[in-house]
Amino acid sequence: MQSQHRMLSKVIAAVGFSALMVAQLSADEIAVGNYGIAANGMPYAVALEKKFFQQEGANVTGIISSQGGGTSIRNMLSGGVAYGEANPGVTAVAIQQGADLKIVSDNVLTVAEFVWAVKPDSSIKSIKDFKGKKIGYTNPRSTSQALAILLLHAAGYKSEDAELVKTGGFGEGVAALDIGHIDVAPMAEPVWSKFKSKYRGVATASEILPPLDNVVGVTTGAAAASRGDFTRAVIRARRKAVEFMNANPDEAGDIVARHYNLDREVARSVRCAASSRARPRAFPIGAAGSSISRA
Repeated sequence: MQSQHRMLSKVIAAVGFSALMVAQLSADEIAVGNYGIAANGMPYAVALEKKFFQQEGANVTGIISSQGGGTSIRNMLSGGVAYGEANPGVTAVAIQQGADLKIVSDNVLTVAEFVWAVKPDSSIKSIKDFKGKKIGYTNPRSTSQALAILLLHAAGYKSEDAELVKTGGFGEGVAALDIGHIDVAPMAEPVWSKFKSKYRGVATASEILPPLDNVVGVTTGAAAASRGDFTRAVIRARRKAVEFMNANPDEAGDIVARHYNLDREVARSVRCAASSRARPRAFPIGAAGSSISRA
């Protein structure tokens, strides 16, 4: 009888421990800049719906979005998130300022989905006409801000030859263009596919700029030391999602439409950042002997 009680106690303890582990796993979220807004986050929508995270060993149940720039990193640090995705510029600045962050994967190797658009009756025909104009960008240290500066340089101008205007997001940029608050708005996919019938594109990153790194995967020093398996699993799940998107573009488009609240045909037409160029390359995380280079 005593041995049965001991066995029952062990079973209860094991069940309690399992329930605790499940509860902890169910709370896992990752932070992805512009998720639900821009194309870089689309593989995560597919990974969520197809349960690729769980298949790879990371029970990701939610994604914390942001409007780009430093908000992505702040969301990650303030929420104790083990994995986030942000643009390399803001990540590098945060590290230089003392943030305990490590770049662990190179997720999107192109900014080709960026288009700069104007109203149909605008006098602006190309980047040569950007001088003296108001050019929108989402948030400080965002990719859209950096690319606006590069466009000015490509046109032979200095950064101060135009006025860069913070709009707070891609959708907000469209609204700012609509009311005349800015002259040029950046539109990353799928925003451009959604609004291209209403506005006129005057510049595309793929035609003017060289291949540039768009977003990187980031973890904290603490998570690198203790949650390397989770980080590797997230990267593998994202990679699996990109491969699925390439093999099943229509089904992937339908998934994205649901998660991004897009028209089905618009979502199906967006292929840029979901291409094979968006497969993440992984780097060693350099903590506790862990590495994600084989993720």
